[in-house]
Amino acid sequence: MLYIIGLGLGDEKDITLRGLEAGKRCQRIYIEAYTSLLSFGLSPNGLSTLEKLYGKPLILADREMVEEKADSMLSEARYSDVAFLVVGDPFGATTHSDLVVRAKQMGIEVNVVHNASVINAVGVCGLQLYRYGETVSIPFFTETWKPDSFYEKIKRNHMHGLHTLCLLDIRVKEPSLESLCRGRKQYEPPRFMSINTAIEQLLEVEDKRRGSVYGEDTTCVGFARLGSEDQKIVVGSMKQLLAIDFGPPLHCLVIVGETHPMEDEMLKFFAIKEENPETENEIPKLVCNGSS
Repeated sequence: MLYIIGLGLGDEKDITLRGLEAGKRCQRIYIEAYTSLLSFGLSPNGLSTLEKLYGKPLILADREMVEEKADSMLSEARYSDVAFLVVGDPFGATTHSDLVVRAKQMGIEVNVVHNASVINAVGVCGLQLYRYGETVSIPFFTETWKPDSFYEKIKRNHMHGLHTLCLLDIRVKEPSLESLCRGRKQYEPPRFMSINTAIEQLLEVEDKRRGSVYGEDTTCVGFARLGSEDQKIVVGSMKQLLAIDFGPPLHCLVIVGETHPMEDEMLKFFAIKEENPETENEIPKLVCNGSS
């Protein structure tokens, strides 16, 4: 059997009891390491912490392994219990849906254990989840490649007064273009898009498209390390958020649409001080499932 187990957003303690029990039963445990990362996974001892919890070694599964060499993992699941650990919820990335399809086509039983995801955790800022439109991904721009298909999706959300969740690019074990041209893969250092970079790119696209979908004065919510003990949430205009140091990854951004009065009340708790745009308001801590 193949178990696809959501780990949640914070650290190793966020896994569900059901997920932990399933993982301990498995003969082999893989952990995906490219669509997202647990906050503690950025530290040198992150993997050993997980291995200690499960009582067995973990196998890192990068994008290349899952998208091109998953058959070996699935073959193991034909005859034994295999766990595939996913940060957040198993279906937060389309790659994991593809893995389920391939497993079922091979006649392998699949058991999914759900967990918290950024998709629902952003509700902590007070914006109601049913008032969100389509989620978009913001990729890193290069000098020669600046895809902006996300703009039309944000535009449609804007037309209906809906909020837009922007997931920011994560590049882990990505081969460099130069090495691909030479036929020998060499990987770039890991990169994690910041809220500041995302806003700069969004404004660049708006300046090119001139659709008046958003601008420097558009209210947004910046999230850093969502679900962790040191999570940071700041509400302000795009221009104001550009001046904020959100600290280490992972980051995401919400472009705010039309708001309900209750949403406005919640957003005030995270708003930037008018007199000092580089700091958030000092407010009582909001504790959610052990995260602040």
